[in-house]
Amino acid sequence: MKMDKSGLLIGTDQDIIKEIDEKTVARGRRVKKIIERFILSVIGFVTFLFTFGLIYLCSNWDYLTVGEIIYHIKSPLQGASESSVWPIIFLCVVPSVMIVIGMNVLTNLRKKRKKLWRTISILLVVVILGCNIYSWKKLEVIDYAVCQMHKSSFIEDNYVNPMDVNIKFPEQKRNLIYIYLESMEVTFADEASGGAFEENTIPELTTLAMENTDFSGNSGKLTGAVSMNDTNWTVAAMFAQTSGLPLKIPVDQNEMVYFNKFFPGVTSLGDVLEDNGYNNVLMIGSNAEFGGRKNYFSQHGNYEMDDYLWAKEEGLIAEDYKVWWGYEDIKLFRYAKNKLRDLSKQDEPFNLTILTADTHFEDGHKCPLCPNNFPDDRYADIMNCSSMQVDNFVKWCQEQPWYENTTIIIAGDHPTMDKNFCDDVDKNYQRKVYTTIINPGCEVEDPDRVREFTTFDHFPTTLAALGCEIDGDRLGLGTNLFSSEDTLLEKYGYEEFNQELKYKSDFMKKLFKKSR
Repeated sequence: MKMDKSGLLIGTDQDIIKEIDEKTVARGRRVKKIIERFILSVIGFVTFLFTFGLIYLCSNWDYLTVGEIIYHIKSPLQGASESSVWPIIFLCVVPSVMIVIGMNVLTNLRKKRKKLWRTISILLVVVILGCNIYSWKKLEVIDYAVCQMHKSSFIEDNYVNPMDVNIKFPEQKRNLIYIYLESMEVTFADEASGGAFEENTIPELTTLAMENTDFSGNSGKLTGAVSMNDTNWTVAAMFAQTSGLPLKIPVDQNEMVYFNKFFPGVTSLGDVLEDNGYNNVLMIGSNAEFGGRKNYFSQHGNYEMDDYLWAKEEGLIAEDYKVWWGYEDIKLFRYAKNKLRDLSKQDEPFNLTILTADTHFEDGHKCPLCPNNFPDDRYADIMNCSSMQVDNFVKWCQEQPWYENTTIIIAGDHPTMDKNFCDDVDKNYQRKVYTTIINPGCEVEDPDRVREFTTFDHFPTTLAALGCEIDGDRLGLGTNLFSSEDTLLEKYGYEEFNQELKYKSDFMKKLFKKSR
């Protein structure tokens, strides 16, 4: 197009069309660049978030496995502690956003833009690959993938279905108090007592175990339960101790929250107790929905859920009250005493299952009762406090009129996930979760024998402690420790047993889908 002497535009329709086409093409290019930039930004954000997430998990979790990650991705996150969410936001989400913004700013620099971008891209790729290789090695991702390609019938071959076993309860059924202690290990006792620490952080629990039944025989030292593959987080640990099975969910299935049944093919401790007239209650200071705990315990034993939401509904805490995961263990044991007063007045035998939370990683929750016996180690003080609180609760129970016919089982759920607390522990030391049984309704057949056992063995052992006679002394993958029957750990050894649990199991897939 051209102008005449008067400044008016002159030209042809083709010139006008050409100019419009050029503007359209330019606009299209801009839109294309914006879309490409957006897509690359999203890909970059997800990549960085994934990388930072792996670094955070590997830096703060001990005993973290791919199986646990997959489970929590598929299960409900409702009820998670805010203290566990904020670090992820600040250490993973925020840096990812900042890097993506920085990358977009740098790409707009006029001078040496391509060369600078190329250099930054290479550095980022190297860093991301390095971090992911480290994380994959730490999480044993390759080993997990290989195991998923290998099927094993080990669980099916060694599983004893409680539905096929004659379990005979005593004429007068005993009450049960089952206390899961978050992250509590025998490790935390002193070396002279069988622990791995120079100074005993759990002296009261140590005394309770030594004065009662912990299957340590004549060793004079604490023993404990080995936590096997797919039992190393709370709901998996509770599942293992009440069903004798690992929480091994099929990778190709949808989220647990969308299933009407939580492993409907499994018969658990709660099912057996409910079938025998027990009143089952689960008391926890957090939201029972988290991790699928509500689904499991309500569907296997019809447990009454006395959780964080229940405490608010009952007016025990204010509507806006939130400490740690919900309410702290001080309140948990106080509410448990009141619940026991009510349960003891009913005609049915009761099972009160309690789960503590103050000792949850990272570094736990320090309450007003916590001493300052370990000034340089907050987590040790919290473990120390938990030991004292449990001991006080047991002593209170022993003073009650219903105690004579009540068995108390105290068990750590899994080894602590706190990354630094066990840094000084010898790598060859076998870390085990705390276990003791108080006032059982039976005697150990071989009291001098030091038992090697896993948390799977808690299932039949709990029923035996209630005075039950179990044909064959085995349920699930567990063995009644009061009997002389060998456990699977004693029969196969840790390495073989644990390796077989890592393999893909069609049997567990059947239990996941079918009704019992």
